[in-house]
Amino acid sequence: MSYVQVVNIDKSFQGRQVLKGIELDIEKGEFVTLLGPSGCGKTTLLRIIAGLERGDGGKVIVNQREIQEGQSKKEQNIGMVFQSYALFPNMTAFENIAFGLKIKKIPSAEIRKQVQEVMDILSITGKENNYPHQMSGGQQQRVALARALVVKPDLLLLDEPLSAVDAKVRESARTLIRDVQRKMGITTIFVTHDQLEALVMSDRIVVINNGEVMQYGTPEQIYHKPANKFVAQFIGTYNFVPGTLVGLPKADEVCIRPEHVLLVGSDELSQMGEADDIKLQGTLENFYILGNTARAEVVVQGRTIVVDHLNRFAGSRFALKEEVGLLIEKKACTTLES
Repeated sequence: MSYVQVVNIDKSFQGRQVLKGIELDIEKGEFVTLLGPSGCGKTTLLRIIAGLERGDGGKVIVNQREIQEGQSKKEQNIGMVFQSYALFPNMTAFENIAFGLKIKKIPSAEIRKQVQEVMDILSITGKENNYPHQMSGGQQQRVALARALVVKPDLLLLDEPLSAVDAKVRESARTLIRDVQRKMGITTIFVTHDQLEALVMSDRIVVINNGEVMQYGTPEQIYHKPANKFVAQFIGTYNFVPGTLVGLPKADEVCIRPEHVLLVGSDELSQMGEADDIKLQGTLENFYILGNTARAEVVVQGRTIVVDHLNRFAGSRFALKEEVGLLIEKKACTTLES
């Protein structure tokens, strides 16, 4: 039996169904991300798992106990970090973190020991006496995470906790959260609409759209073997081209990742690749620098094909409007359900 079971969860608001028969199994110690566009139902699902809302049907079981709306925190033993962090403004960092332990009537000496341990893990030792308004967004985030972790929850729920911090802090914070989660072995469900966060942090990803699970799998499965066109379009970038364009006439539409296309000189193309590789001629229309990658847009028979490669040079080796070649391995072409 899985550690967390989400069984046939439905939910409607004012006659609009926002969750449709959601089924998930999560193993102990897993980090699972609910990923999808705004309004897809992922936060509603998280709130039902937390017992903050009641589903119209179905049930949630955590560590062999059914979660129900209105249960005490002790009965649920679920930790949650909200998007706003929800720290008590009139309490110091220490008091915020210790709050759940005091509710459990843990002795003062043990509270101090446990709070100090989790503050050390999250590198906020020395901020014990600071109030929330005296801390940066990143520090407040760590206090909120410490408050959730210190009670040693059966399940940790994170509702877009990185959305309120800047890009640099966000990058270090996702590494910190994942490292702490692994170290403590806490089963975690994380909500985000950020593809990169989901791919970097997760053991498995649940892609949700319009209240339905589109795909549930590892980052590798989600990225390289999307179950349908929605997942392919939502995760990263895909080229969608007619099968006839790439010599696969039985396929109405073929999908190719930009990094699976090699941009070469038109005169080099015939000398490169294997016999069954796809070779196309086109015109270089655009070239962009995207940090450590570079992106080219090549028009082939009226269709634009995007090509990504590592940005090792100061610019493109080809001029705009120049005729270029594209080399694609046949195994890199994927056909999908609509």
